[in-house]
Amino acid sequence: MSLEEPTRENLEFIINDMADRLQVVNRTIMDPDDYDLEKYDEIKELHDIVQMKGQLSVSEIQTFVQELGRFRKPQ
Repeated sequence: MSLEEPTRENLEFIINDMADRLQVVNRTIMDPDDYDLEKYDEIKELHDIVQMKGQLSVSEIQTFVQELGRFRKPQ
């Protein structure tokens, strides 16, 4: 699966994969529908970093979740 193209399906995969890797308990904050496809490149960049880092500390997880929150659609 190529994640290079900004499609809704790819965004959903990336968000769900990050939720798994970051061990997010409250999945409502990681609902793919809440994220803007226009921010795909930025979100994918975060995903790439999370993938590359592998094991993350608690503070790193919090930082990634907070950073990802910046790309949510306005409520």
